Amino acid sequence: MTMPIYLDYAATTPVDARVAEAMAGCLTMEGIFANPASRSHFYGWQAEEQVELARRHVATLLNCDAREVVWTSGATESNNLALKGLFEGSGYKGHIITSVIEHKAVIDPVLWLEQQGVEVTWLTPGSDGLISVDQVQAAMREDTRLVSLMHVNNEIGVINPIAEIGKLCRQKDVLFHVDAAQSAGKMSVDVETLQVDLMSLSGHKFYGPKGAGALYVKRSIQHQLKPIIHGGGHERGMRSGTLATHQLVGMGIAAQIAKDDFEQEALKTAALRDRLWQGIADLPGVFRNGSGVVTPGHLNVCFSGVDGETLLLSLRELAVSSGSACTSASLDPSYVLKAIGLSDEDALSSIRISLGRFTTTEDIEQAIAHIRTIYTELKQAV
Repeated sequence: MTMPIYLDYAATTPVDARVAEAMAGCLTMEGIFANPASRSHFYGWQAEEQVELARRHVATLLNCDAREVVWTSGATESNNLALKGLFEGSGYKGHIITSVIEHKAVIDPVLWLEQQGVEVTWLTPGSDGLISVDQVQAAMREDTRLVSLMHVNNEIGVINPIAEIGKLCRQKDVLFHVDAAQSAGKMSVDVETLQVDLMSLSGHKFYGPKGAGALYVKRSIQHQLKPIIHGGGHERGMRSGTLATHQLVGMGIAAQIAKDDFEQEALKTAALRDRLWQGIADLPGVFRNGSGVVTPGHLNVCFSGVDGETLLLSLRELAVSSGSACTSASLDPSYVLKAIGLSDEDALSSIRISLGRFTTTEDIEQAIAHIRTIYTELKQAV
């Protein structure tokens, strides 16, 4: 069986071989397998040393103090800790600003906060998919406690003006949380330059393992964050639970590789993405969704006039998606594409194609040929 070409890097990335090797060294009796919290013997000291080294790698990626990195199971937990933990500390009082095109890992916790009494302003992006500084400023109130916006949209790849919004939040003394699951490890993410207070990231989005993530929490606000998981007081009381040494070591190595290589990797990936778009852009009824300023690996394309589900099933040589992996089982049109103005029909006819570290020129040429053939056949059949 010939495997399809993997073009769904926005959903997850394969673990880099260097990461897998480091993780394998933390599993068996011969490796560094112990509980990092076991401080009464050498095995535990070894594990703690490796976990703290990994923490420093992630801190270097974000340009922060290692003591500002809190380990979690992934960006979903990080988002929940940032949002619920902050508002629990205020007795669920105050106002939050977010957008209607956030990942469900932000939308659902915010809806839960709304049920607890937190007031929410939901911003709607323009047709480019971006949230502007002016929108955020207009939504701010005296009781605004937090702004929570994604750095990069997971479906269309557009990059929000986080640094400008961060500057506004600092001026207004409002805390700023950023979901960086789609940006960390793929582009420059400097928490000082961006002026953020909380940032969520997930290891499996940049060639690390699933089940490992982190939340950056600025030291000056850590006292405001209440834990949502209790039991043992790990992570300076912010997140209890035995640390998974092998997963965190893997995420640390992935962060180190990303920090060293992302500029060159981004140029290569963007060139392949642009070649793919050039190869299909002349097809009738085909257009890109969102702003032209997107991350190197994202390409969201509407194949107007063709049923999206039929198109996905017909593209057997490619592993692509209709949107977020978390909503891939739904038959409803993408709420992100609807929010930027697409009709139900065009939203359902849209495909997210995402490239990454292991995408090759040959992959792209095959993808172009396959898409052209299948789309032309489906259009003729209409």
